[in-house]
Amino acid sequence: MFSRRSDGRLVQNLSATRRFMPYLSGRRNSSLVYYTAEVDVGPALAFLEEQNRSRSSDRQITLFHIYLHCLALALHERPGVNRFVVGGRLWQREGIWITFSAKQALLDGAPVLTIKRKFDPNEPFMSLAEAMIDEIHLRRSGRRTTSDREIDWALRLPGGLISLGMGLLRLANRLGWLPRAMIESDPMFSSIFVANLGSVGLDAGYHHLWEYGTCSIFAVLGQIHARPDGAQVMNVKYSYDERIEDGLYAAIAIEGIKARLEDPSSLI
Repeated sequence: MFSRRSDGRLVQNLSATRRFMPYLSGRRNSSLVYYTAEVDVGPALAFLEEQNRSRSSDRQITLFHIYLHCLALALHERPGVNRFVVGGRLWQREGIWITFSAKQALLDGAPVLTIKRKFDPNEPFMSLAEAMIDEIHLRRSGRRTTSDREIDWALRLPGGLISLGMGLLRLANRLGWLPRAMIESDPMFSSIFVANLGSVGLDAGYHHLWEYGTCSIFAVLGQIHARPDGAQVMNVKYSYDERIEDGLYAAIAIEGIKARLEDPSSLI
């Protein structure tokens, strides 16, 4: 009983230590592990140059597309990092859901769009890239999501009612009462949140995890820079809730992402 939610199932056969960790550290941000991966992106840049040669300027495939594809494959191969803690218990998430941010326009002061997408590990890379380009174009053209409309409606209320509503949402989440449709439209109920600071010329930094929702990992991509040996590299920094799996397991998953990024020939 109560072993399933609309977005996951209860993880069984855990060690006593793993079962106790949600009570030892009751919040995501008191359970954070930080990890940095330096990725040699030279081969990926060469791959992109070849693939984009015959593509129009508004249909260019980017390093970010490659990263998200590699990330989805890693979450599929290492399902222990696609988990979350709610109500003091550990849940295995149904599906691979990645939330990422994109500028509405590449201009100073332009708003940031938050996009959530379900990733199929069997989807070919080129199909994924085309679908993401289409989705970003739609959002930049002004298409609004259910989550956008819900936030706009909530902000019309007094602050006290907003706080009360958020408290009720957290309680409903803890009890597993939130409907699937609401969870699937909410960007904070995802496997991982990704921010690409490199796209605006900034290096990566560590980000906190939100206590609302079920997102257990945050990844930040930095700008590409040259090492002293001439290699083109990018830093990716991860903030990770260790209650879902041990740090070694997560490090192996992250190294798998790095290995794929450094060998883009495997994408085709």
